[in-house]
Amino acid sequence: MLSILRKARLKDKEMRILMLGLDNAGKTTIVKKIMNEDVNSVSPTLGFIIKTIDYDGYKLNIWDVGGQKTLRTYWKNYFEKTDTLIWVVDATDRERLVDCRQELHGLLVQERLMGASLLVFKNKSDVSGCMTENDIREGLQLDNIQTHRWHILPCSAMTGQNLQQGLAWVVQDAKDRLFLY
Repeated sequence: MLSILRKARLKDKEMRILMLGLDNAGKTTIVKKIMNEDVNSVSPTLGFIIKTIDYDGYKLNIWDVGGQKTLRTYWKNYFEKTDTLIWVVDATDRERLVDCRQELHGLLVQERLMGASLLVFKNKSDVSGCMTENDIREGLQLDNIQTHRWHILPCSAMTGQNLQQGLAWVVQDAKDRLFLY
């Protein structure tokens, strides 16, 4: 309710999007591709990057936070006023799917993320032999999530496949939940 009142007062339709996931999932590459930047020279994010884009009349502030195991304890410092959590999954990394699920479900119980929606990007979907959408859905136990509106979307950070559709879902979700105009 507070997020609804907060958004109704804003003159600018502005959203805070937190992009998280395990290291090497492709978070920074996704952000670079969305921003039309070179995706061929990406290094691990050792902290965070903030990028802002205008999309469909909304100002999207995307917070890309490093996913290395040593950095995950600091994720809580970025939760405040998050409207949407984008969780990026490496669809080629079967060995860490359990770790991926545990980290995601640990986030979803955080009080400061309770009002946020969840978009799961199944990244690297263009790679042969990657996990299917159903593999990710079951592996992350998405159907058990009752506390957040969620959506899963296969994508490719390298080709840009479905990245715009993901942003469209984020904005439509915000229109449905947060903004009164």
